[in-house]
Amino acid sequence: MAATEPWLPVFGYGGHIKATTRELIIARGSDTRRYPIQAVKHLLIVGGHTLHTSAVTNLLKAGAAITIFDIDGTPVGYLYPYGYRPDESVRLAQERAGPHRFAQPLARASLQSRLLLLEELYDHAGHDIFYAGELDFLHQAREELSASVTMENLRRLSRLTTDMYYEILSRTLPPELGFRRRTSRPYLDPVNAMFALGYAMIYGNCCVSVVGAHLDPDLGMLHEGAGSFVHDLIEPQKASMVDRAVIRFAREEISSGDYECGEKRCYLGGDLSSRLAAALRDSIDQARIDAQVRIVRDALLANAEFHVLYW
Repeated sequence: MAATEPWLPVFGYGGHIKATTRELIIARGSDTRRYPIQAVKHLLIVGGHTLHTSAVTNLLKAGAAITIFDIDGTPVGYLYPYGYRPDESVRLAQERAGPHRFAQPLARASLQSRLLLLEELYDHAGHDIFYAGELDFLHQAREELSASVTMENLRRLSRLTTDMYYEILSRTLPPELGFRRRTSRPYLDPVNAMFALGYAMIYGNCCVSVVGAHLDPDLGMLHEGAGSFVHDLIEPQKASMVDRAVIRFAREEISSGDYECGEKRCYLGGDLSSRLAAALRDSIDQARIDAQVRIVRDALLANAEFHVLYW
């Protein structure tokens, strides 16, 4: 089996990673996968696995890097071959890139993906979920994003339409869950807590690919600050990979015994968290995330066309 990208992630727990001089072998239970060792340029180990010294030695001899992550996708350390120099050309191209070229299609795709989900929910709601003028405004904002020439306006419209999106989503959910809008920590209702779980999972998956491609997670185009580039890339993916699953759980899978809300925080029960995490593992498409990271990398290094995969 060949790796689809030069970086190869291993997620979760319980994997056994070993290698010969010719192939990398990853076994988990009855599933064993083999990769030509020369095709793996960056092994990314996320969570808890058994890493044999044979894998470390043979990968390093083959010139590959190894990065270790926490289960949430936060990088904690690297192993490089002696004399290895990270591919600084990628980070330098990212640092020098004009942000507007990437921020505009990212912002537009984020809104478009959310519109698609809202229209899907509207078709199944049996009642109007939009207040007067809201849908027209969102469509107009999508066109304005396409024509916007300033970063300030892109970020303003992105924040405004994102806030509107969550307020409209709230009308599709049972009112007793207490969800009105997307909030920051601490979360006081179970829906915000479920969104947080899903967004943490997709953030970790995307951060692993970004690091694997030698991109800087903190050099954002549309967003700013720590993890900003990862947030850039996951915004267009949230509606299809996370939000649809969370909404289904909020409408069909959750009961009052699955969570406990107090004055300071809402806690999800272990069974609900496990079931939701399993559903999210199915809906978060790692292949599409990897493909999007490769598109960005090619656009930065070779001035290739940049486009956003979002549905």
